[in-house]
Amino acid sequence: MKEEELDTHHKALKINLDPRWYGTLAEIGAGQEVVRWFFRVGAAAGTVAKSISAYDMVVSDAIYGVGDRYVSRPRLQAMLDREFQLNVERLSDKRGDTTAFFAFADTVVARSFKGGNECHGWMGVKFQSRPRDEPSQILIHVRMLDAEASLQQEALGVVGVNLLYGAFFHHHEPELLVESLLDKLTTGRIEIDVIEFRGIEFRSVDNRLISLKLVQLGLSGAAMFGANGEVLQPSEILYKKAILVERGSFRPPTHVNFDMLQCALEKFKMDPSVKGKEILPIFELTMRNLLNGGSDIDRRDFLARADLLAACGMTVLISDYFEYYRLAAYLSWRTKERVGIVLGVPSLTELFEEKYYLQLPGGILESFGRLFKNDLKLYVYPLKDAVNGELTTVDSMTVSPELKKLYGYLADRGSFVALDNFNPEYLSIFSRDVLKKIAAGDDAWKEMVPTGVSDLIMKRGFFGCADR
Repeated sequence: MKEEELDTHHKALKINLDPRWYGTLAEIGAGQEVVRWFFRVGAAAGTVAKSISAYDMVVSDAIYGVGDRYVSRPRLQAMLDREFQLNVERLSDKRGDTTAFFAFADTVVARSFKGGNECHGWMGVKFQSRPRDEPSQILIHVRMLDAEASLQQEALGVVGVNLLYGAFFHHHEPELLVESLLDKLTTGRIEIDVIEFRGIEFRSVDNRLISLKLVQLGLSGAAMFGANGEVLQPSEILYKKAILVERGSFRPPTHVNFDMLQCALEKFKMDPSVKGKEILPIFELTMRNLLNGGSDIDRRDFLARADLLAACGMTVLISDYFEYYRLAAYLSWRTKERVGIVLGVPSLTELFEEKYYLQLPGGILESFGRLFKNDLKLYVYPLKDAVNGELTTVDSMTVSPELKKLYGYLADRGSFVALDNFNPEYLSIFSRDVLKKIAAGDDAWKEMVPTGVSDLIMKRGFFGCADR
């Protein structure tokens, strides 16, 4: 049977019949859904050294150490580390020269009897790609989207087998491994919003590119990483925080991008519902902002922008939510605190273009209903006319005649917050002008971006810049 035709049964059987890998499968929460496949297809003795389900919390703590949360990355890591080390200690002398050891683990919470809970989990594998080798590791965070617990458990079993099969047979092709994770599943059943590769086999892998791949493939609507490049789990990072997000291309990030955020932060903190709450500022890149004029993404360009934002200490969100109301829904689902979106007058004007809402039965009214339903506010930065120097603000911008009353209604209810605390010196700065000056060898561009950004652009030669 050709590899692309392998279903879950044949993947599990192929693993069982391959003498190279031998290890432990430890599962907490939704039962032993993954190991069941290996027992079901037969020949499991060739693969499974031990199967364990430490379901009771006290028992789990006794084995893996006390933790605050059981469905978490730290708990998964503790499981992987302990089970892998036990295999090496117990089995190396007898079969270490011919066997590559592994430990698979998951800790999940499926739909409860009463329902209403978030159905998600962490899953991973720590493995040797060859005997006596240093271990490599893959971690993923999954959300189960089926309505019934039995279907969620079934989906977990399939994605677990896919993960093991990918680790064993596709570790040299990480992107193919990612694509294979939902074999025999659909994005309507499983969402993967975090994936992280570590270890000797993945030393050349940039997890930010892998995060981007998740969104490209539709395995997740968004991915997030921190200033240190670490892949973050959005639900965990956004939980119980007030969110202020600025959308842009950031090619490159300029003084005006940071002035917009700073001005909005000052206003955001004055909101009574935000006072005393932890605020998370985010720069967001949509997939459309990453396309290089076609359907492809220039990875070098993406990493340049990611590195520049990281140099500025920013948390970055990559999303496939071109429509603002979809971004708002994504954020509001993960936090009950206030959400604000920072944008300029041109983006607000574009927001009132009805052509973007033809796919919605309720058109622009439905889109705004979704966008503002949780009392979300838009923090709007003014636009300076390059010819006459006049400012266009929330109060002076115009929309089409048939939408004036809608605009007035939203303005009257406080949906727009004018950023009148801006730095006038930055109003004439645009990323496109920075790129033109870089291309022309005009060093004036250095005054248009933060020092950390200009230094890194010159050091790395981003956007065709030569270090002079």
